[in-house]
Amino acid sequence: MSRFVLITGCSSGIGLAAARALQGAGLTAIASARRPEDVARLKEEGLLAVQLDLDDEASIEAGARAALTLAGGRLYGLFNNGAYGQPGALEDVPTAALRAQFNTNLFGWHHLIRQILPAMLAAGEGRIVQNSSVLGLVAMKYRGAYNASKFALEGYTDTLRLELAGSGVHISLIEPGPIETQFRANARAAFLRHIDPALSRHRADYDLTLARLEKEGPSGRFTLPSEACIPPLLHALTSRRPRHRYPVTFPTRLFAWLRRLLPSRWLDLILGKSA
Repeated sequence: MSRFVLITGCSSGIGLAAARALQGAGLTAIASARRPEDVARLKEEGLLAVQLDLDDEASIEAGARAALTLAGGRLYGLFNNGAYGQPGALEDVPTAALRAQFNTNLFGWHHLIRQILPAMLAAGEGRIVQNSSVLGLVAMKYRGAYNASKFALEGYTDTLRLELAGSGVHISLIEPGPIETQFRANARAAFLRHIDPALSRHRADYDLTLARLEKEGPSGRFTLPSEACIPPLLHALTSRRPRHRYPVTFPTRLFAWLRRLLPSRWLDLILGKSA
């Protein structure tokens, strides 16, 4: 019997790579995207696909129902991946922009889990994988809204793991560092939508932020392609004993280690150099 896995944020990047990879790993992906044109493109590629906008509870509910129908009433897995970053110093980020960041990166995921989890619990098995970030482990300047959403996701997932103990449903976190996706382009658009650099005391640093977001190609020498997240995802979905956390890229492993070993003042000196 096919095991169906719903994946959010499949228009590009990690979500698209995951949908393609699952097809050859004995799992059946149900890809989802926010825009109808992206859903149509996914279907043209031969993938099962549904429309699902993480900013809209009605869309989440409709997308979950459509996915459950495609899966014959039960999804074995859910890969919560759709997210974006809102750059800007916290003092410059409007409250509405911070709320929008949480709507997409946390509240939408929570609402989707609540639609899918009852069927998993009734079946006595299931897998939920949450795509977090190195910025769910350590903070960096001008990434506060995204940091806050991912720190919250880490705590949310740890709590849900405790509450699911013994149910047969396992939940894991993937924690990527720099991955080559459309993330920077989307972050740049969010920055320009909500932040006016000319009115900020951080305007000189914002020049560096925009240069980083506008840079073509990999953001640094440790940047990996989206496919780097596929082996941990497959392990989380198929292993008898999935791990609680899967660090991806050298920076994630390094900062997880430094966070445990260094005093906060020393770690701040390192992290404070980020732009």
